[in-house]
Amino acid sequence: MKHSDSTDDAPEQGSGWPVLDIDRHKKGGLVEQIVLAISVMVGSRALRIGTRMPSVRQFARCNGVSTFTVVESYDRLVNLGLLSSRRGSGYFVARHDVAASPQAALIANTLASPTAIDALTPDLYSGVSDALPVGAGWLPPEMYGEATVLDAVRQAMRIPASRLRGYGHPLGFPSLRQHLASSLSEELFQVEPDQVLLTHGATHAFDLILRSLTKPGDTVLVEDPGYSNLQSLIRHHGCIPVGIARGEAGLDLDALASEAARTQPKLMFVNTVLQNPLGTSLSQAQAHRLLALAEQFDFWLVEDDIYRELAARGEASLAAMDGLRRVIRVGSFSKTLSPVLRVGSICASPPLVAELVRVKMLAGLTTSEINERAVYHAVCARPYKRMVERLVAQLEAARERSIDCLAQAGMAPVARPRGGMFVSAGWPDVQTPEWNGKIIADMALKAGILLSPNEFFMLRAPATVWFRFNVAYTDTPVLQAFLQSIRPR
Repeated sequence: MKHSDSTDDAPEQGSGWPVLDIDRHKKGGLVEQIVLAISVMVGSRALRIGTRMPSVRQFARCNGVSTFTVVESYDRLVNLGLLSSRRGSGYFVARHDVAASPQAALIANTLASPTAIDALTPDLYSGVSDALPVGAGWLPPEMYGEATVLDAVRQAMRIPASRLRGYGHPLGFPSLRQHLASSLSEELFQVEPDQVLLTHGATHAFDLILRSLTKPGDTVLVEDPGYSNLQSLIRHHGCIPVGIARGEAGLDLDALASEAARTQPKLMFVNTVLQNPLGTSLSQAQAHRLLALAEQFDFWLVEDDIYRELAARGEASLAAMDGLRRVIRVGSFSKTLSPVLRVGSICASPPLVAELVRVKMLAGLTTSEINERAVYHAVCARPYKRMVERLVAQLEAARERSIDCLAQAGMAPVARPRGGMFVSAGWPDVQTPEWNGKIIADMALKAGILLSPNEFFMLRAPATVWFRFNVAYTDTPVLQAFLQSIRPR
């Protein structure tokens, strides 16, 4: 959804300007308080249908909150069907009847609950919660090959005393960069070690790229649905994320061409292989056309390639097709080793790597050589390739079981995944604005289950309800019981 901000800073007469009594010490976030308060005002008709809401900046200034808080609050109200957004005009009250429905109390109670979940909920990343991590992006340690990882960590801790001085190489641990360059040169495309920059995971890589190549106000194209944290990161840098629809057949490249002509984007982020959250891969033909569009409209392509090792050989690679001319490849080891190691990589042209190193040093100096040594020992260990092959086979079996289990709850895949660790599935025929994925995820959290609803992954308001399921945790009685209990009839 595009975030429109009214150009007129004065609200309409009788608009019921919502100056709210926000309690920053109350359990539950600011967003939850704002959404609940406006829901009550709309339901009580203190705000009439068609009333224009204050602009994002206006609301933020009046209530002493950030514009990011207001954007997220308005987004949630749009998803609930209470507000609508008109490009260039702002946000308007859309309906009253939601508050009179049987689900209204549930919505209000959920929004007021201190357990409310969002895309940056710590439990989705910490791995220490007691909740079943159905929506998480990490696998059980036993699937990674924990013995190999722990042995690699022990070897890394035997770092020579001489290396305890200084911060480490700005590009990252040289031996790991050499290994990555050799592996990529053998399997995908020719790259030199000095074209490899190590990062604190893929998200750190995205941040460095945005810092280096964009300025506030730039347009950045993303897949819709796509990686949830990326959308927030783009907005944090003051850029405008514009979604390009992605489904089972791949990207809507005609829409991409239209948006590129209209917005002149600076870059686009794309998961070529085993896309998160759908698990689909671009065809060779689509990848070629995507590169042609990037050339035609002069924007960078950032290839999020962190699932490559879980995919079948021969899948399309933008970096291989382009030779790192206008493609920047981002990699990570969190899906084959462990996310706790926090090691990612950027492969790019030499001039761009030089700028990325400069920004990396400005933003946080070097990355952890101990972590990078641990990854190096793990990927060079004899069992590593067998471990990855075993992981792929385990995920294949778990994915099929997950699809069968979800079918028992009346859920169908949004797209048939080609591999990897996710299945996105929901109820394709249910279109109830009062009953959305966010509400269900908050109910699940109270039941001890972490879910990731489609709102986390989409820029536009979703028309149906679906979730991203981690196949390692889906085939469980507790999840089955919950899904059956809330299954639309």
